[in-house]
Amino acid sequence: MVEPQWVPSEADVAAARVTDFARFVERRTGVSAPDYRTLWQWSVDDLPGFWRAVWEYFDLGEVPGEVLADATMPGARWFPGARLNYVDQVVRQARVDRPAILAVSEGEEIREISWAEMLAQAAGFARTLRELGVRPGDRVAGYLPNIPEAVIAFLATASLGAIWSACGQDYSAQAALDRLGQLEPVVLVTADGYRFGGKTHGRCEEIEGLRSGLPSLRATVVVSRLGGTVPGALPWDAVELGLADAEADGSDEFVTEPVDFGHPLWVLYSSGTTGKPKGIVHGHGGVLLEHLKAVALQSDIGPDDTFFWYTSPSWMMWNFQVAGLLVGATIVCYDGSPGYPEPDSLWELAARTRTTVLGTSPGYVLACAKAGVVPRRDHDLSALRMVGITGSALPPSSSLWLRANVGERVPVASISGGTDVVSAFIGGVRTVPVWPGELSVPYLGTALEAWDENGRPVRGEVGELVITKPMPSMPVCFWNDPDGSRYHDAYFDMFPGVWRHGDWITLTERGSIVVHGRSDSTLNRNGIRMGSADIYQAVEALPEIAEALVIGVEEADGGYWMPLFVVLAAGAELDEALKQRINTAIRTEVSPRHVPDEIILAPGIPHTRTGKKLEVPIKKLFQGAEAERVVAPTAVDDPALLEWYAALR
Repeated sequence: MVEPQWVPSEADVAAARVTDFARFVERRTGVSAPDYRTLWQWSVDDLPGFWRAVWEYFDLGEVPGEVLADATMPGARWFPGARLNYVDQVVRQARVDRPAILAVSEGEEIREISWAEMLAQAAGFARTLRELGVRPGDRVAGYLPNIPEAVIAFLATASLGAIWSACGQDYSAQAALDRLGQLEPVVLVTADGYRFGGKTHGRCEEIEGLRSGLPSLRATVVVSRLGGTVPGALPWDAVELGLADAEADGSDEFVTEPVDFGHPLWVLYSSGTTGKPKGIVHGHGGVLLEHLKAVALQSDIGPDDTFFWYTSPSWMMWNFQVAGLLVGATIVCYDGSPGYPEPDSLWELAARTRTTVLGTSPGYVLACAKAGVVPRRDHDLSALRMVGITGSALPPSSSLWLRANVGERVPVASISGGTDVVSAFIGGVRTVPVWPGELSVPYLGTALEAWDENGRPVRGEVGELVITKPMPSMPVCFWNDPDGSRYHDAYFDMFPGVWRHGDWITLTERGSIVVHGRSDSTLNRNGIRMGSADIYQAVEALPEIAEALVIGVEEADGGYWMPLFVVLAAGAELDEALKQRINTAIRTEVSPRHVPDEIILAPGIPHTRTGKKLEVPIKKLFQGAEAERVVAPTAVDDPALLEWYAALR
């Protein structure tokens, strides 16, 4: 019998925010939920009642009439007539006894940003944006590392009803342009560089390339970190307080623009596997409710916590960490490598910042295990009370390693969701045990099931993760998708009216969930989703390369193997010099994270009859599936190639 990695004490259950919420629900509705499973079942059986309770529990004001006007997916309509702004909930948390943000960069001391400083800078930058003519619905783009200025610029943008969108600076100008260029932003907020792995990485040249591809820009604002120069840009220090307006009216008040529940808050991006990344639009109200639920009720984060998830503005976990501000927590912005200068540097940083909730990836945990580090011995982790994991499935061995080397009293809360809903479908909760290799519960309000290919619910066997009822944070729309066809095809094509996410899961008899990995071809290394199309653009531009195929394989020990198969042009040879050129092209034109683990010479790349590369079937082959079960030979342009890949496996 499998022993739990962690079991909640009676004190844990009594003190949990979700327990308090259950008592609130009983007082308001008469519904008794003595345990999490009962509460979850009510939350999906009565979606309007549940989300009304969330609204009231977090005191967001009077509930504006109807909660769920139309439950059809896609196209569900939530809280018609509601007017709000995400930023208002952040402003309500302002306090003087703890900082809002702890800023850390490699080789630098921790910098504290108070709530007053953060909100004053956000209000000032909002005034600057107004001076630049930014109005509700306009787009403000960020090309930034994980620094406080990114958070402040987002809050300023959202407060106006303008739309935020960002990429990390490890992306090349072209990769960033493929994303941000779709939005025709009017302002670009950037920094002259970032720090990673003991080196500084100046980005002024990349910024110039990005600006040249954005003719819609009215202004560029640059945070100076490395002493670089961007001609014609406004320095952050000169505009962060909106001095012209501040001096004119003598006011530092942070005034927000009320918007509709579904008014766009930000645009995130799909991985770009099948072409240009799709812009995924989320609304103010949906994100606010979902993040309050996920951060406070599921993760049990509150005003006494320091919340630190190792992330980048390119990844939805940046948005999720910012949500710590919604509940009054202190968040940590870290610009650097988790494994520099030592493999356990992330644990050292968690100790220095007195982090209570730390988030990382299975890949980092595996690297620590292989390096023989013992965080509990070498660092003061007495403040740490939870480790969050996402990006891919955490194997049982890594869960047990965390128990032994971080602490028996620290639960491991693996979560699984996506950019698509900017949250999780599955994860942990303070009142339910954690089993190695499993995710404890479906999130409240998430009608999660596993279905077979015929749309029948299954338990105890692998099925497609589906969501059978709407969530408020499902996309409002895709950008530049006027008829909604791309949005529909992304999630609702296989099972009409039901969200198919693209993960393989097993629902266990105890109610936990095992995640087996992606059922589509999105690359997901160390928790960072990446697109194969970006890699193809860089590699296939080389004259020696005729074609390429990249896949990501989740390994049994929790590792992640990302090989690149290449077909050479006539007369070319795959020697070490060419391999180096391939890696350099990917590193400079896309990002260092996209560099493959291995480059393999292949006789050809198999395609569908319509010319699409068979990424998913080849990935399935390398994860153990039989060739005849992953794709019909009649659907392949050269079936013999499948035999070569199967033999290589």
